[in-house]
Amino acid sequence: MQQPHPRFSVLSGSSLSSAEHLSPTASSTRFSVPSATSINTALGTPKPGLRPNIYDRNLNKTRTSEVSASAFAFLFSEVVQYTQKRVSGINDLERRLNTLGYRAGTRVLELMVWRAESSSKAPKREIRFLPALMSIHTQVWRAVFGRPADAIEKSVENEDEYMIIDNDPPIERHISVPKDMNQLSCSSFTAGVVEAVLDGLGLPARVTAHHTPTQQFPSRTTILIKLDKSVLEREEILK
Repeated sequence: MQQPHPRFSVLSGSSLSSAEHLSPTASSTRFSVPSATSINTALGTPKPGLRPNIYDRNLNKTRTSEVSASAFAFLFSEVVQYTQKRVSGINDLERRLNTLGYRAGTRVLELMVWRAESSSKAPKREIRFLPALMSIHTQVWRAVFGRPADAIEKSVENEDEYMIIDNDPPIERHISVPKDMNQLSCSSFTAGVVEAVLDGLGLPARVTAHHTPTQQFPSRTTILIKLDKSVLEREEILK
């Protein structure tokens, strides 16, 4: 007879053949299992002071909850430093931050759509670009940063370019960029969020972040949205 593997064997051969070792009354206290009643009681009554699991919280009740700005700044700073050590240049770093923002943006859109559908009897999805852009300027910015963006502008030279202006991006308040990397814009993360939301709404575009400082707002950032040709064609049809 083949012997059980030592890493999987719990009881010896003699104990397996002995009925008294399997008897509940003869079992050692060390290996005793609580009854079903005590298990259910333990599961149903959380310990005092024990925080509820985040997956058990109602998504609608956490709509107005806020995340610590210090915790967010620390986490994002670590993300930038971690990514910086694994890239070959500024363009590569901005591309990776954009990718991380895109992943976050897909989840932001999913959560906002779920909340809209659960709280409204007739939820509406924007199919025109300008209403969608206004929604990003207000609702998405408020969901991610706790406040709306400062302005929306349309390019005078190119009809397919729009801009969202943030005079004081919360994502960059505690980021110190070295002089040799002054072209870096950590708001590429925000650009990725915007691009993901637009893609999810069926409005494909290329979104980038650019520093446009002024004397009053040295951290002023412009999120540049360059629409895909298909979006302009559809807007022309829907006029």
